[in-house]
Amino acid sequence: MSLSSSISRFADYYKRNGVGATLRRLGLAARRTWSANRMVILYRDIPAEPFPTSDLPSCLKVERKRSEADLSAQDLHQITSFWNPKLAQQNIKERFGLGASLWLIRSEGNLAGYGWTLQGCTVEPHYFPLGERDVQFLDFHVFPKYRGRAMDWVLVNHIISELAADGCKRAYGEAAEWNKASLSSFAMTSFRRLGLARKFTVLGHTLVGWNRDQSATETRVQEGVFCDTRQKSSRS
Repeated sequence: MSLSSSISRFADYYKRNGVGATLRRLGLAARRTWSANRMVILYRDIPAEPFPTSDLPSCLKVERKRSEADLSAQDLHQITSFWNPKLAQQNIKERFGLGASLWLIRSEGNLAGYGWTLQGCTVEPHYFPLGERDVQFLDFHVFPKYRGRAMDWVLVNHIISELAADGCKRAYGEAAEWNKASLSSFAMTSFRRLGLARKFTVLGHTLVGWNRDQSATETRVQEGVFCDTRQKSSRS
């Protein structure tokens, strides 16, 4: 996230929550930045054939959106209003522009959560190249009212089945090492830990360092398949 985007996001948070909450939020962000940017990288092999998802409770429904035009005004408002609406709408336009899919899960007709997938490339420089049939899972969110009801598990399983029908081979996700809630959500699904890594972008090149207790132990420059052509890396 750029500096201007971070400032805008905190300014919006200040307007909504006041000085005290904003200072606590800044302190939390500083601690995360200090201990970051170690990310847990996860993966999940996608089966060759889709599996049944018809046994879901009748109150739940999953929808796939491939463009902003597919979203209702109410859904768009709910997705963008809980943090910085301007930045959220920019992200939505960018991701749909790259060919990403937005998956919505509803409970009794109400939007309960969502998540993004992007096939064959990534929004930002990644930790390793993705193949044409690889899929990145990113920015999954369940609204507070629906947490604790295994919404992530239902949504991810449904997406995996749909991706199997599309001929996809492997799914990848990531979560910050400090983000216990996100890691717990992944733990409920069939994703498995691949490794712990950091990445840095220097002069347009992405440097990736894997933790020493993982199979990839040396920092190296990766050549990835990125949709964002403004940032590319080169092979070492």
